[in-house]
Amino acid sequence: MLALKVITVGSSAGVILPNEALSRLKVQQGDTLFLTEAPDGSYRITPYDPEFERQMAIAEEIMHEDRDILRALADK
Repeated sequence: MLALKVITVGSSAGVILPNEALSRLKVQQGDTLFLTEAPDGSYRITPYDPEFERQMAIAEEIMHEDRDILRALADK
């Protein structure tokens, strides 16, 4: 487990991520991270946008269900 220190950043608060956490998340300064709430009330920090992930899952489902239509459209 890594401990994160909450610091003041202007009129807001921030946390400092150690290099180990940045490496494991595969992010660097300037990247966007997402804080999501889990069903058990805990939180998760991830570099993946959960809304984009949801939209891609829907798109993949449509592409799978309608692959014949998409194939026909691609041929035109």
